[in-house]
Amino acid sequence: MTGNSRIASIEIDDKSLAPAGPDAEHERKVAIFDLLEANHFTVVGHEGGPYNVVLSLVDNRLVFDIAEQDGAPVRRLMLSLTALRRVIKDYFMICDSYYDAIRSSTPSQIEAIDMGRRGLHNEGSQVLTERLADKAAVDFDTARRLFTLVCALHARS
Repeated sequence: MTGNSRIASIEIDDKSLAPAGPDAEHERKVAIFDLLEANHFTVVGHEGGPYNVVLSLVDNRLVFDIAEQDGAPVRRLMLSLTALRRVIKDYFMICDSYYDAIRSSTPSQIEAIDMGRRGLHNEGSQVLTERLADKAAVDFDTARRLFTLVCALHARS
């Protein structure tokens, strides 16, 4: 993606990253790759970009440390996780069901569970977009990939 309204690099603070199994690790890597391929991210009130972003958890808050590509700090966004807790919990429960279903269920059962999983992922993305609204503007696909990374901060193996 070209232009300045985007994330040029993103990483998750190692101290915040929960240990994860291979499925969660794969989802995280795919989300980072897809996010960097195409995203829209603008810090409200800032004309710069593209941005380097570090995601972390600090005092039970989601933190976006945002800098210009040259390393100049732009803003630290802190979001309460309260609004996301339920959807993250539900998302993990349905992901567990999905991975179990892949091993033993019919294609139609797997598809039904996957539809529910995608629905919860969309809900989490919408909540994240709303929580960021007065701080940063993101499109829906960017919010989906960011939600995957937020889940990576909570994933346990």
